[in-house]
Amino acid sequence: MTSEAPDRRSLSGLSIGSGISRADKRNAFTAAFLGWCLDGFETYTAVIVGHQVVATLIAPNASALYFSGILAVTLAAWAVGGLLSGVLTDYFGRRRVLMFSIVWYAVFAGLTALSPNYGLFILFRFLTGLGIGAEWGPGAALVSEIWSDRTRGRGIAFLQGAFGVGFLLATAVWALLDTSGPNAWRYMFLVGVLPAFLVLFIRRYVKDPELWLDADERRRRARARSREGHDLTADEATLTRFTVAHLFADPTLRARVLKLLVLALSTLGGWWAVSTWVPQFAAGIAATHHGNPVSAGTSAALWYNLGGIIGYFAMGWFNDYFGRRKTLWAYYLGAIVLNIVLFGFVRSPGVLPVAALVNGFFTLGMITWIATWPVELFPTHTRGTAISIIFNLTRFIVVVTTLLSGFLVDAFGSVSTAALVIGSIYVLGLIFTFWAGPETKGQPLPH
Repeated sequence: MTSEAPDRRSLSGLSIGSGISRADKRNAFTAAFLGWCLDGFETYTAVIVGHQVVATLIAPNASALYFSGILAVTLAAWAVGGLLSGVLTDYFGRRRVLMFSIVWYAVFAGLTALSPNYGLFILFRFLTGLGIGAEWGPGAALVSEIWSDRTRGRGIAFLQGAFGVGFLLATAVWALLDTSGPNAWRYMFLVGVLPAFLVLFIRRYVKDPELWLDADERRRRARARSREGHDLTADEATLTRFTVAHLFADPTLRARVLKLLVLALSTLGGWWAVSTWVPQFAAGIAATHHGNPVSAGTSAALWYNLGGIIGYFAMGWFNDYFGRRKTLWAYYLGAIVLNIVLFGFVRSPGVLPVAALVNGFFTLGMITWIATWPVELFPTHTRGTAISIIFNLTRFIVVVTTLLSGFLVDAFGSVSTAALVIGSIYVLGLIFTFWAGPETKGQPLPH
């Protein structure tokens, strides 16, 4: 910190974020929650209607690679959008980037619904994904910087839970629309236009956190001193350096980024390459028992996402009580065990809902850590960049694992076998959890 900068607790006299009114905190959380919820809706829409999209635009029995292609494009676009917004949110503010990202993905989600062929669908899906990826970074940074140190784990868990709520909402809406014909998927993407109205709320009621405003002011002063030819202190020089360059130039921050990237790869690779096949896995079980595959897939998705929401919220409480590392390790262990249980042993439609629910608790619920631990390990002026790199850079690799899962399903002729093979990626989480960084339970955010 420079000599000109106020002490981290002098911003309000008490603690980070306490200078913000209760109404401002509520409005900021509401905006981030709804934005992330609708992101979840849009993301899971591609999962549950992807097979119908392929059947409509390609052929009813088209290769599984077409479905994997939809997921892979979403991931790639999400990664690009997320990386760009992470940098932008450190320079232009959490609020402004949040608004832009929401408008962007709402517009292209609507255009996706009008796709006349698979090629244009993929193009519009990529553009939509840019906006979906761009929304998370500013929202996560915004909430983390207004929440108290003692309960930040729960606050972030409630925010991350919005994504699961969006999954659940998408599943429920699809249950109402899936009987409306072969083009029912188009109506699902039209719902993605609704987030545009959220921008009106953000523009009027949401403010940037004092923590970011202070960091931005210190950066401006440091740049002004540099332009005037003054010698800069080490901290001032850090503030004038490009955020990405600083993260990888500082040995401590670089090591944290790389280790957290491995954890993120384990978490996101397991989810995208394995858990996205739960509806199709359930549909296959129903077919062998002469049931309704569509209803079975929707039901499994509903139970899975319900478990994920419970897992999100539970992880927040566990984080604040047991600490970040112990909680994450337990979730990885649970993901390994439940992945084997669900795909290796469940063959009865009656057991499937319970197995899907508990599997979702661990494999989906664990994503909470990505919005909790990293925000507490990096200083404010690089926080948006750092958490977005961790959350999004791994997605380029996950694109490969997602395509690989489609290839393995075709090669093995079985969703369960492919899921068991790729699900071993969770072992990386068990290994790296205790190396990734210091325990941050109850600690103030780095300034």
